Amino acid sequence: MRVVVALGGNALLQRGQPLTAENQRINARTACRALAPLALEHELVVSHGNGPQVGLLALEAAAYTEVEPYPLDVLGAQTEGMIGYILQQELGNELPFDKRLASLLTLVEVDADDPAFENPTKPVGPMYTRDDADAATGKGWTFKPDGDGYRRVVPSPVPQRIFGLEPLEWLLDRGCVVVCAGGGGIPVMYVDEAVPAGRRLVGVEAVIDKDLASALLAIDLHADALVIATDVDAVYADWGTPEQRAIRRAAPAELEATAFAEGSMGPKVCAACMFAERTGGAAAIGSITEIEALLRGEAGTTIALAEVQAT
Repeated sequence: MRVVVALGGNALLQRGQPLTAENQRINARTACRALAPLALEHELVVSHGNGPQVGLLALEAAAYTEVEPYPLDVLGAQTEGMIGYILQQELGNELPFDKRLASLLTLVEVDADDPAFENPTKPVGPMYTRDDADAATGKGWTFKPDGDGYRRVVPSPVPQRIFGLEPLEWLLDRGCVVVCAGGGGIPVMYVDEAVPAGRRLVGVEAVIDKDLASALLAIDLHADALVIATDVDAVYADWGTPEQRAIRRAAPAELEATAFAEGSMGPKVCAACMFAERTGGAAAIGSITEIEALLRGEAGTTIALAEVQAT
């Protein structure tokens, strides 16, 4: 099969861990051990989150006041290179020597009129206390509650088009495992300008949701399955209440009628439903440690068009 796996931020950094290079490498190693069997049996494309990493780079950029801070599209490109390098190296250590691997920078087009620019929801960077968040608003940043603390949030426009599908297809046809669309891809848009083409491609101050970008990628690549690997074992109904229960199988219509957290599980469910509705294939959401079982429908939450009941 052709499989797209979207690794959540926990694949590189668990909640509460310091953002050190060593911690990220250790977590990436664990993720790649789980991915390696899929790479041997299927055509594999790996995407990944970048919220903690792009937030750290933004803090570093803001601390150096000699120049203007680098914009989020540039920071996103930096994280794609850094995380792609780590995943490619750790996957290579788990796979046969002759297995081909590649990491690609991926540009993703967004709409300038997307309402997300008026309502930032994408968490980036570390957790803040209320006092620290209030102090950091002087940088022009927006904060929203996240668990017991606060995190910076940035616009997360819906991905419209993924650039570079042809070379990606070329690599997959030759047995290459590809890491791409990291952090949702590098957000870009066209603006009218007096250049020969009549328009210019420019970067955008945003971070695209990696799950929605991964679903679009899987659709465009005609993938057989989409796996969204995160730090919970399934999608839960009534999360955080005494009545919470895991949803093991569901049709998109069942989940679309349920509200999920917009900054965490909501985009994952939306992405899985989009893939199932537009391809007729199955999407799965669950733990990275159960990734083979997720693909078989034996763990996590499976979302497919077949009429099934949530249990």
